[in-house]
Amino acid sequence: MVKKLVKGNVALCEGAIAAGLDAYFGYPITPQNEVPAYMSRRMVELKKVFIQAESELAAANMVLGACASGKRAMTSSSSPGISLKQEAISYMAGMEIPGVIVNVQRGGPGLGNIAGSQADYFQAVKGGGHGDYHLIVYAPANAQEMYEIAYNAFDVAQKYRNPVMLLCDGIVGQMMEPVDFNKEPKTKFEDRDWILDGCKGREPRSLKSLLMQDGVLEQHNLDLQKKYKTIEENEVKAELYQVEDAEVIIVAFGISSRISKNAIKQARAKGIKAGLIRPITLWPFPSKIIESYAKPGVKFFSVEFSLGQMVEDVKLAVNGKCPVDFLGRAGGGIVSDKQVLDKIEELAKK
Repeated sequence: MVKKLVKGNVALCEGAIAAGLDAYFGYPITPQNEVPAYMSRRMVELKKVFIQAESELAAANMVLGACASGKRAMTSSSSPGISLKQEAISYMAGMEIPGVIVNVQRGGPGLGNIAGSQADYFQAVKGGGHGDYHLIVYAPANAQEMYEIAYNAFDVAQKYRNPVMLLCDGIVGQMMEPVDFNKEPKTKFEDRDWILDGCKGREPRSLKSLLMQDGVLEQHNLDLQKKYKTIEENEVKAELYQVEDAEVIIVAFGISSRISKNAIKQARAKGIKAGLIRPITLWPFPSKIIESYAKPGVKFFSVEFSLGQMVEDVKLAVNGKCPVDFLGRAGGGIVSDKQVLDKIEELAKK
């Protein structure tokens, strides 16, 4: 085990490399610039593929091609760059090609600013591109999770033949923290009977998202929905923090959850029973977990670096059983622990 003080973006890179990353394709944009910069050195040292593509569109399509041939490939960007990658991401979902996409979010809309944000939630969990599809979406809250989730993301993508996104925020990406590099490098992987690796000695294969025959595309979509149902049944991850007796429950992810935890400690010191449900998977969303704590007398609120996106899924999960409120900041604004504490106290008095 080796512990190092590194940025979250660097921890992410080392997690992906330990997972057996064969190729990285990227394009510079802040606040994820450490990722392509670090990969430009490390991938060359490891005699793996690094390409700074001519655009975000090109980088995403390079990942599609590399993963179709059975390689482990990844791309990363920040919010506007991820918008440009959406067409290829939709193609990957339709073709059932596994790959890993990283969004270290910045303030938006438009070019916005380079401050950390969480306003790409809708884009990540509701599709982003065209068609009925889902990405598996993880939200790391610290540098250690950047490393560990990146390490596991490739296996999950391969298991379900589905793209995986790490939805990070700029603060976690830029924050330096001690990280235990405790994972064994992966070198052996199961044979896959769908990859395009040359058809000498076997029947040709194809991967495509253009399905023109009558009814074929609809059946393909129905098959995808069955897969998504399986993912929802098996891959939900969430952290529960002091929720068993909580009368005020916060739902928050990423850096917002860390700020909320600090406020909860202060609230508990004042005798207010507050707790936290932190979704680690934003899709599949921990709806059943949230629902299980939605009881008379309990009040929920969502804390986000946005003007209210995840809160809609919290309301759907609670399903009218108790009130759901919201606290957020937009455009790279940061919610403080004092603001969260004030909200806890306000709801506790009601």
